[in-house]
This record gives sequence, structure tokens and C-alpha cells, in this order.
Amino acid sequence: MSLPLKTAWDIARRDLNARFKGLRLLLVCIFLGTAALAAIGTLTAAIEQELASSGQELLGGDLEIEVWQRDLRPDEREALAEYGEISSGFRLQAMASTPDAAAPIELKAVDAKWPMFGTLVLADGREVGAPSGMDAWIAETAIQRLGIAVGDNFSVGTVTLRAAGVIRDEPDRLSEGFALGPTVIVAQDVPAAAGLLEPGALYQSKHRIAFANPARDANAAEEALTKAFPNAGFDIRTRDRASPGADRFVRQMSDFLTLVGLAALVIAGIGIAGGVSSYLDQRRGSIATLKVLGATSGDIVRIYAMQIGAAALVGSLAGLAVGVLVTPLLGAALQGLLPVESGFIIAPGPLALAAAYGLLVAFAFAAAPLLRARTYPAMALMRSGVTPLARDKRALLATGLGIAAICALALITTAQPLLSGGFLLGAGGALLLLAGLGWAIQTIARRLPRPRNPLLRSALSNIHRPGAPTGSLVTALGFGLAAFVLLAAVQSAIDGNIQQRVPQEAPDYFVLDVPRDKEPRFFELVQADFPDAAIRTVPTMRGAVLAYGPKDDMTRVADLEELPEGAWGLRGERGLTYADTIPQGNRVVAGEWWSPFHKGEPLVSVDADLAKAAGLKVGDYITVGILGVERTARIASLREIDWESMGFNFLLVFSRNAIADAPHNLSATIDLPEGADSEARGRLLRAMVKEMPSSSVIEVGGILKEARTILQQVSLATLAAAAVTVLAGLAVLMGAIAAARAARTYDTVMLRVLGASRRQILLLQLAEYGLLAGVLALVALALGGGLAWVVITQLFEFEWLPDWGEVLGVLGLGVGLVLAFALTGSLPLLRAKPARALREL
Repeated sequence: MSLPLKTAWDIARRDLNARFKGLRLLLVCIFLGTAALAAIGTLTAAIEQELASSGQELLGGDLEIEVWQRDLRPDEREALAEYGEISSGFRLQAMASTPDAAAPIELKAVDAKWPMFGTLVLADGREVGAPSGMDAWIAETAIQRLGIAVGDNFSVGTVTLRAAGVIRDEPDRLSEGFALGPTVIVAQDVPAAAGLLEPGALYQSKHRIAFANPARDANAAEEALTKAFPNAGFDIRTRDRASPGADRFVRQMSDFLTLVGLAALVIAGIGIAGGVSSYLDQRRGSIATLKVLGATSGDIVRIYAMQIGAAALVGSLAGLAVGVLVTPLLGAALQGLLPVESGFIIAPGPLALAAAYGLLVAFAFAAAPLLRARTYPAMALMRSGVTPLARDKRALLATGLGIAAICALALITTAQPLLSGGFLLGAGGALLLLAGLGWAIQTIARRLPRPRNPLLRSALSNIHRPGAPTGSLVTALGFGLAAFVLLAAVQSAIDGNIQQRVPQEAPDYFVLDVPRDKEPRFFELVQADFPDAAIRTVPTMRGAVLAYGPKDDMTRVADLEELPEGAWGLRGERGLTYADTIPQGNRVVAGEWWSPFHKGEPLVSVDADLAKAAGLKVGDYITVGILGVERTARIASLREIDWESMGFNFLLVFSRNAIADAPHNLSATIDLPEGADSEARGRLLRAMVKEMPSSSVIEVGGILKEARTILQQVSLATLAAAAVTVLAGLAVLMGAIAAARAARTYDTVMLRVLGASRRQILLLQLAEYGLLAGVLALVALALGGGLAWVVITQLFEFEWLPDWGEVLGVLGLGVGLVLAFALTGSLPLLRAKPARALREL
């Protein structure tokens, strides 16, 4: 007859140590996995909720239309007005200057209706709208660069402006995208008055709509406008996609953090299995006593399942609490990069999901050792110290069901089922690989010749002797060391992207809107102070791909419900140029380049990646819209572009006769000699402002600094997340070594009775773990490195630039920690009293 549940709980509670002694590994593993998933889910939910709830404020309207190098035509403006109120303006790069200083800026011209949503707050606390007349709201960094104060004057183009206030909080900053200079906000008519909107100038006109009917479907409006004006070159965004860059980054980070959480869960499961096995092994006397006193196998399962469940519940609750507590810290690390509310955030859905994962993992990996002890008779349990318990095949069913439930939950709740499914399959394959490797190590160790050195001979015997924990040690050590490799490879690859490529290859300045008739004077200005400067100029204009494909069967972009995967160049307007020779940093991979001053059929060279994504080939045609005029050219070649050259790279390069008659200016790069004088740099900028007021300079150093800051924020968040996996790996390593230590008490006692010294026993342990760790280091390098490659190249879309010296150093540190843990774990064995230990076996 089974015990009542209350009686079973009373026995479980009395036997359960208040400090969870014996179950701490289970508790720590559940805690780490649940905390990671709780923090990941809460942070992602908070960001997505903020993007969704503040879409109007982030965008500045319900819908936004962007078009390059022109304003709206009357019929276009009339169509927009049917939806509601319109706020219009311009965005362009410009130069701000005083008699003593010059600085590149991002000029933001707005009308009197701006902002329609949100509030602009100045540094002095004033809440203001659009500036009027020649007043300007100016960013703090621009004030510092120009060396002026509020109330002082400065010039932009041909007009003089007054710094009327310093910007503290710009409501639609996130939707404006990556800034190429500090922001200066002016009235809508300032750019035209300053001579910055001449034909060929590179500027955007932006038009935000606040719907008269707030319930109107923004996506339906977007479709209607695209259909009504298919060739207008509109780039349309809705309040649901207020910041595509932020949305994309959130998806990438969410995918990565989900992989981190799943990795932590896999490692936690290994630790739980080892921890529960060790705990039940320590409790075998109690289990045997209960059975002798009449407890059934079901009673044993209920009693110890309650203990394990209590530890899992405490670990899960602690993990949920910590996950909520660390979310503000992660938010602070991403401050300015993503919209994250300050303070603590409670997201019931992600927290419940994290708790479900934790409890499922506890069930799945604790079931096998629990059911194995359930089915053995009392005397066998008492002899288990010298006669290991056999495996219960029925326990595999419970473990399989638990793992299936975890996989189902992961696939149902993820936004990327293929990614998560692939990772779970990979984790399962890694587990099978490590299990097979454990069996192979034991088999090889059994067949190797016996070394003459008694310590090595004993270490080799310990690997394959009956009851040896080699299989569990191989799994734990393999995943633990792989966690070290993952962390080092991801971190060093991000650092490599920050430091190794861009700074070495970037020019000092980009210059936009250089008038074509002033190109010789532009060279003279630069070479006056820097005769050895490398200068490159290219014609530049903007246009949108309207149609592509075979001449008689071209696909209209406006008719596509969804762009082909990877064909981002078909979305909105892109930079266009023409050239007589192959651009620097490009390589023709299909077709041929045209001859200089080609006069035949208009031709175009296309980026090979775009061609592959869109299904284009040499001989097909492309139609682009430039300032409302359609131009069609035949694809003469496909090019491979070195995007890391940090020069001018264009998806589409046309022959001169295809587009050269369209209004346009030149863009230029300036690469100054190493160690160029800062005073001479300042003279150059002031000279260009004076003689070419409509041109704008972009300082690459500032861009790189901002990009480096963003990447460092990503690196910090990545480090914090990946650290959870490493902590879980460390916990599993310590638990596996502790479990093996408990199993070796008998061996150690027998060696000491036979005369082995303390030093010999320690060397024996180090030799055994050294052999295993040495073999598994290579496996960990492959596992951790493979996962890091997926994270860097597939999720973050960065270059694969790990520092292998750093990775190997961290892996060596992991191996050193394994040996240190083994040595520390062996010390209690030396204190065991032989007589007492033999009586307890």
C-alpha cells in the first residue's frame, strides 16, 4: 500500500537539508538556465513592447514617405493629404562653421507641425516644437565643435543661424537611423535659402502623416500608395516599423540570446543528471532503509521527486527574480541603441516560459537516475558502492518525453523555428557525439598497453574500469570547455570587427555634393595643405530599381508582395553612379566591362550578390527611376564588391551614356597622409565651407567612433549573456568532479590501505583528468567554435575574425580550471578514515 502524499512529503521534508546539501548542483543549474531565459525574455519583450507602443512617437507619424533629391509633386501631396495631416521636411548632410571652426552636421529641416507625436526637450528643460526664422536647435557636440554658446551665430551654406537651444531629447531620433554628424534642427525653408537643395544635391524630403482616422490600417495605406505611385521611388515606413534597424537588431539579439539560453539549458540538464545521480547515491542507505521498512517503489519516487521538485522550484523562482533584476542592467548596456524603459519590468509571458523550461529540464534529466534507484531491491542499493546499479531502460522513455516537451516548447514559442530547431538538433548531435566519444575513450583505454608507470597505469584503468563515470565526465567536460571557447570566440570576433578592418582602410573624409564644375578647385584646396593626399571623386545620384529581368518579361518591383531573400537593393532608393573603368575594390566575375566613353546600348554592372538574390544574369535588363524619369540598361557584367574598403561602393554602376545627363554632383574621399596636422585639417574644412558652401564633409573618425561604441555595446551585452553559459559550464564541471569524487571514496581508501601516499593519489587524479581534458579540448574547440561562427556570421552578420591565440588561451584556462577542480575535489578523499569508509560501503 502506498504512502499518503502528506506522509511522503513529511519524510521528504525531514530528509531534505535546509541548505539543499547534495542538491545544490541541481539548484544552481536550474537557477542559471532560468535566470538567463527570464532576462532574455523580459528584455526582448520590453523592447518589442516599447517599439510597438511608441511607434508613432519614434516615427513621428503613422506613416512616413521618404524620397531622394526632390520634394513631393502636387498629385503626390494631394494623395497623402487624404489620409490626414502632413508634416514635411528635409534631411541632408551639411557643414556648420564660424570664422574659427567648422564641423560636419546632420541638418534636419522641419515645418511648424513637427513634432506631431512626442516632444522635443532642450537642455534647459524647455519643451519646444519646430524652430522659426533663423533659429536652430543644436546638438551639444556641435556646440562644442564650433566653440560657441547658446545665442551665438554660426553659418550653414549661405545663411547665418542662431543657436537658440541645445537638444536633450529628440522624439524621433531612433527612426532617423545612423547619424553622420551631430543634429541641427532648423525651419523647413532654411536648406533652400542656404543653397543646399540645388538640382543634383543629395538630400531627402520626408513627409509624416498623422491619420485622421487613428484606426486606419497603416500597412494597407502603404500598399495603396505603392500601387498608386509605383515609379515614384518612395521609401515608406509605418508606425509598426518605426525603426527597421532597431527591429532587425532586436531580432538578431533575441535569436542570439535564445541560443545562449538553450545552450545554458542543455548544459544545465547535464549538470542536473549528474547532480541527482550523486545525490541519490549519497541517499542509497536511506532508500534501502525505506524499502526494508515497506516503502514501495512508487513511494521512493514520490519522496525524492518532492525533494528534487522543491530544489527545482526554489532554483526557478530565484532565477526568475534575478532575471527581472538584471534586465535594467542589460537595458543600460544598450542605452541609446535600443528603446528600453528604465526600471524593473515584469513580463508574465516570458517569465512563465522561463519557469516552464526550468521545471521541464529538471524533470527530463532527473528522471533517469530517480527511476534507476526506484526499481532496485534494498540489498542491491546497499551494495551499490561496490556493485554499480544497472541502468533502467524505462527511464529512457521518461527522459525522452521530457526532452521532446522541451523541444516542442522551444519550437512553438520561438520566432525563428528553423534556427532554434537547428540548434536543438545540433545540441542533440553534440550529446550523442560526446556519448560516443566517452564510449570510444573507454574502449581505447581498455585496449592500450599497460604503462610501466604505476600512476599512469592506475589513471588509465580508472577511465575504463566497471562503474567508471567516464561517460558523464566526458559530456560535462566537453560542454563546459565548449562554453569557454564560445565566449572567447564570440568576444574576440566582435573585437576583431571593431579593430582590425574598418580603421585600417577608411579614408579621413567623405565629401558630398561637390559641384562638377568645381572639381579642379576642389583638388587645389585639398592639395594646398596636403600635397600627398589621395583624392577620389565619383559622380553620385539616387534612384530606385523599378523593374528587372529578361527584356520581354521584366518583373515590376511594385508588383512584388515580398522582395526575394537577400535582395535588399531593390528596396527604396540607392546610390547610383557611372564609370568608364571598373571601380576600385571591385572585380568582374561574369560578363565584360564596357570600353571608355561607350556610345552603344546603355549598360549596367550589378553587384553579384544582388544578382544572385534577384535571379539576374548577364543580358537581363534593369529599369531605374531617377528624379521621376525611367532609364533602362542591359546588364553587361556582375561584380564582386569589397564592402570593407570603406570607399564608394555602388550596387549599380552604369555606362556614362545611361545616366550622365541626369542632374547630379560629385562625391569624394580624401585620405590624408599619416600624422596630418590638426590645424591644417581645420583650415581645409574652413576653406571648403567658404568656397563650396553647398558641399558637406563627413568625418570618418566620428562615424567610426560611433560605430565602435555601438559594437562595444553589443559586445558587452553578448559578454553578459555568454557568461551565463560559462557559469553553467563551470557548475557542471564542479558537479561532475564532485560526483566522481563520491564514487571514488572506496578506490582511494583501498589505495591508502595498500600504502599509496597522498601525493600519489593526487597525481593519479590529475593524470586521469589531464588525459580526459586533453582529448576533450579538441572536441570543445570544434563545438564552441562552430556555435560562435553561427552567432557571428549568421546572426550578427559580422566577419569571422576570431583571435585564435585568445581562444586557445581561454581554452587552456578552462583545462587548467578542470585540473584545479579535480585537485580540490580530491582533497576530501585524503581526509577519509579507512575504517569508517569501509564500514559505510
